[in-house]
Amino acid sequence: MAELSFGVGVPALAAPYDDPADFAREAERLGYGFVSAADHPCGSSPSYETATMLTWIAARTSRIRVASRVLAVPFRRPAMVAKLAASLDLLSGGRLILGLGAGYSDEEITALGGPELSPGEKIAALAEAVQVIRGAWTQSGYTQHGHHHSVRGLEMEPRPAHPIPVWLGAFGPRALAVTGRLADGWIPSLGYRPVEEFPAMRRRIDAAAEAAGRRPEEIRGILNLNIRIDAAATPQPDVITGSVLHVTSQLQELLGLGFTGFNFILGGPGRTAQMQRIAEEVLPALRSAG
Repeated sequence: MAELSFGVGVPALAAPYDDPADFAREAERLGYGFVSAADHPCGSSPSYETATMLTWIAARTSRIRVASRVLAVPFRRPAMVAKLAASLDLLSGGRLILGLGAGYSDEEITALGGPELSPGEKIAALAEAVQVIRGAWTQSGYTQHGHHHSVRGLEMEPRPAHPIPVWLGAFGPRALAVTGRLADGWIPSLGYRPVEEFPAMRRRIDAAAEAAGRRPEEIRGILNLNIRIDAAATPQPDVITGSVLHVTSQLQELLGLGFTGFNFILGGPGRTAQMQRIAEEVLPALRSAG
């Protein structure tokens, strides 16, 4: 079994006197493997741009990895994402995880000037984007003629010093097949599909990986989930909550579905205290069982 990996989401809210790097430094101190940030650049609530915030966090930490959860492809040209990722990875000493998604909010996509695409077109565009990004990282004069994303004679230096992990937020059959064919990790979110469907989704990824001549076990499975340790909390299907023992048991069951780690979303007051309790009271049990 692959080594377990645990991360926490950093809120992108641009609140006065609330520095996201402070939260990330505490996560680093507590031994988390990565911090992550969602990508929702428009809206009435003040928020930071994801890549900019992750760069700020990387500059003010030393060991913890930074992950986009996930950059929506329709918001940015893939070649520029490749440049952004290579730059951040080099400047951070190899600590970037590039999470990508097809973009689920049509309202947000069109508000930012992106194209109106069908679900199938979004997945095709995601696959082309991953190919552009990897081509930019590895080939001189890279050319790709795609239906959605094309580049011609692309030269990009410096290239990444090592392969940057690409994780995809995927749920549908075509997106899962793209994950198995092209990605290094799968980061779905709890609540978007019934838990019972996760094993079949993972099998679709594995089958696509094998068909592409890849080893399925090399594709990480990281589940994004909301969590709160609170013995008095009302159970919810899309939130892991309860006592320490109950939370630990629920997470162990999810690991049994084939996941190799979690990205924890900590909502409400006491976020930092929750992060500490999980690190000190839950993660040791998960690691020892794994």
